[in-house]
Amino acid sequence: GEMFDLPAALMSQGASFEDTIQYLAERGEYGPISDVDAFVQERVDQARAFAPHYMERMRSNGQTISVEGNPLAQGGWVTVYTDITSIKRQESLLRGHSAQLSDQLLTHSEELARTNRELASTIAALEQTKRDLTASVALSRTTTEMMPAHIAHLDLDEVYTYSNGKLRTVLPDRSDHIEGQTARQVLGDEAYGAIKPYLIRAFQGDATVFEFTYSKDMRRIRVAFTPGRGPFGAVRGVYILTMDITEEAQARAALMQTHKRELAAQLTSGLAHDFANLLTIILGLQGRMEKLPALPAAALEMITTTRAVALRGGVLLDRLSNISGNREIQNRATALGSLFSEMRALANPSLPDHINLTLDATAVDRPVMLDSGLLQDSLLNLILNARDSIAAQSGAITVVANTVKNLWLELTVSDTGQGFSKTALIRALEPFFTTKHNDSGSGLGLSMVYDFAQLSGGLVKIANRPEGGAVVSLRLPLKYGATQTSPRLILLVEDNPDIRVNVREMLRELGHSVLEATSADEAETLAAIPGIDLVLTDITLDGSRTGLDLAQNLSNGQFHNRVYMITSLPQSDAIRQKAEAAFPLIAKPFSLPQLTEFLATEPAK
Repeated sequence: GEMFDLPAALMSQGASFEDTIQYLAERGEYGPISDVDAFVQERVDQARAFAPHYMERMRSNGQTISVEGNPLAQGGWVTVYTDITSIKRQESLLRGHSAQLSDQLLTHSEELARTNRELASTIAALEQTKRDLTASVALSRTTTEMMPAHIAHLDLDEVYTYSNGKLRTVLPDRSDHIEGQTARQVLGDEAYGAIKPYLIRAFQGDATVFEFTYSKDMRRIRVAFTPGRGPFGAVRGVYILTMDITEEAQARAALMQTHKRELAAQLTSGLAHDFANLLTIILGLQGRMEKLPALPAAALEMITTTRAVALRGGVLLDRLSNISGNREIQNRATALGSLFSEMRALANPSLPDHINLTLDATAVDRPVMLDSGLLQDSLLNLILNARDSIAAQSGAITVVANTVKNLWLELTVSDTGQGFSKTALIRALEPFFTTKHNDSGSGLGLSMVYDFAQLSGGLVKIANRPEGGAVVSLRLPLKYGATQTSPRLILLVEDNPDIRVNVREMLRELGHSVLEATSADEAETLAAIPGIDLVLTDITLDGSRTGLDLAQNLSNGQFHNRVYMITSLPQSDAIRQKAEAAFPLIAKPFSLPQLTEFLATEPAK
């Protein structure tokens, strides 16, 4: 700016190149110009197609300057202007005494001076390029280190030459400091064995994307390999992007299982309907035949057997409906200790005295989010299967709950029975597969367990124990639920006096204080009392307004997200469906542990 005496506006950041050339041209910097606008446009066009150059010129004030320009990789250019008036003056003096100097020395001196000026200008441009490149590398490294994935590079010897330090986000048991180590050293035998075939393909020039499951904590991992090529196209290494997609894989599995069940429902609904009609006709005919006079004993026995078989078909239809019907997972905060206590009460009557049942949930001391009803059905199925495997021998069934890597809730059911056959280890989770040779096996028990696990985003594993017997492991995504420990003031709205007394005593047993109402109008009056923490209302109430009307009114005011509902209406009822879509809801009848879990559930925001 000082060299050309530019105004402040043209020396500030963001000044226009075109305005600068216009200003210099109008001042006569470039000598006489007939068409200034055309001259300015020509200089702008040259700049847009910028090429490295060096030139010297004399200004209108007699000053001689050198101009060295170089483009930048990221766009734009750097131009260095140097006052060389004194140097040119020395050259002129030298030329004036040319008689005393040889022509060769004079030429060499001029060339040396010019070379020095070009070198100085080039060094300045390189320094600026170096600063720009350093800033660009720092920005790239910062960006990769912020990504929730591991980014790395392997050379041809499978040695890490770069890592963004995020390997532990994918494999928590490995180190983040891996540069200079080989892939096998860093990953360990299992993970390296999983990626090796794809790594070979990447070194051969094929980009690959694949997934594998890391057995130490059952994480699902996605890896992308991109070959890095040299100037002549040869592969010089491999770039790696690795991500933990466990939650995505859980969601995919649940969605896939839902699609399978929808397809099964479509295929079986018509068959089930016709089968039910046939069973109804058979049962009706058997009932009429049984009333015929003077039937022989053999005929009565056949009628009884036929009726039993038809009723057995009805049970099979119910199970088929459960596995292929429109069932949804309803996760709630569940205390596994209470759930196991209920399971013991349900399972013990079906177990003979020579089979000992152990249930242990001490390792999971916080409520977890799951569908307690479907989990209980699944575990009872496994317990009864274990009972049948033990048969008449003395034996034990053990149910244990644990957490795995703070990622999974694992429930294992093991027994001392006969274990799985080779065929069962392969086909046990298939619908209708059974090893029971009497009429007691429908083949839907383990399949329903698998169905529940898949819908929950989990998995089921079956195996034989080395010491004998079978073990079934059910893994579900681990999510902890809210725990309500402090007593609350609850407004209970229920029109049936017997049910109201029963629920009130449950709430008091949990340490809560209770206000009672039988209608929506009465409840709205009591809701004005300060200090009420939540409202628990039935759908069906005295008066013209329902519990849903009451809930909608209260939730729009001070009880937003603090209204819970109970009902005995069937799931097909339209009012129940509306209530369930808007508020937490539990169906009657319910136990104290179920009510505890229900009240600990956080309402949807």
